[in-house]
Amino acid sequence: MTPTALMNIPSRVTDLVDLKTKGLTVTCATSFEILPVDFAYRDNPFQAFIFLCRYKGNVDGEDFEFRKCYARGCPDNLCAHVSQAVMVANRYLQKDYRKLEKGGIEVEKRLFTLEDMTHKFDGYQKDSGATLVIHDYINIAKEGNDTTVTVELEYVPGVEHFIGYDNEMTFMMVGFTITCLGEINRFERCLACYQTEREEEEKEYRISIANERLKILYGEFDEVSIKYDKRFF
Repeated sequence: MTPTALMNIPSRVTDLVDLKTKGLTVTCATSFEILPVDFAYRDNPFQAFIFLCRYKGNVDGEDFEFRKCYARGCPDNLCAHVSQAVMVANRYLQKDYRKLEKGGIEVEKRLFTLEDMTHKFDGYQKDSGATLVIHDYINIAKEGNDTTVTVELEYVPGVEHFIGYDNEMTFMMVGFTITCLGEINRFERCLACYQTEREEEEKEYRISIANERLKILYGEFDEVSIKYDKRFF
C-alpha cells in the first residue's frame, strides 16, 4: 500500500474523532494484546512486553483497523517494570477513551489487567511502584512549578513474537527526561511503528503520525510553560 493510500485510512484515535466531527458514521471496538518483543537496543539487547490496543470498526461502510502501543515493560531496569507498564497503559488508554467519548464515539471501556500478565507469561511477578506519567508533570507545571524536559528520539528495531510466527518491527521511541521539584525522572513512549521489511512503503507515513503526536504533546507543554527542545522524527 502506498503512503498516499495509507493516509486515507484512520490510523489514530484523533482521526476517528475528526471523521465523526465531519458527520461520518463511526463505529469502534477494542481488543488487547501483550506481546513479548526482543529489542536490539544499542549494545544492550533485551526482551520486554509491549501493551497494544487494536482499534477496529467502520467509517461510513469502510472497515478500518489500527493498533496503538500504550506502554513497554520488562522485569529489569532497562525500562519500566511490567506491573507499572500495565497501569501506565491504562492511564493513557483512559485518556483516549475520554477523547472518543467527547467526540461522540461509543466504545466499551475495557482495560489491561495484571491478570493478563499472570495468565499469559510464566515467571511474571506482581510489583508495585509509582505510576506517574508525562501528563502528571504537565499538571504540576500548570501549578507554577518549573519543569524542564529533554527529548530524545530513536528508531529501535525489535522482533514481536506471536503464536506461530515472528514479526520484525521498527519502533519510533521518544525518551523524556523530566526535571521537576528537585527530581529527575525518565519516561518513554512509542509514538509509531512499522514493519521493517515494509520500510519503503510505511516509514514516511508513520513518521507523520509520530510527529503529529509530538505536536499535540508540545502544545500541552507550551500551555503550561514547560521548557523543552522541540524535536521531530
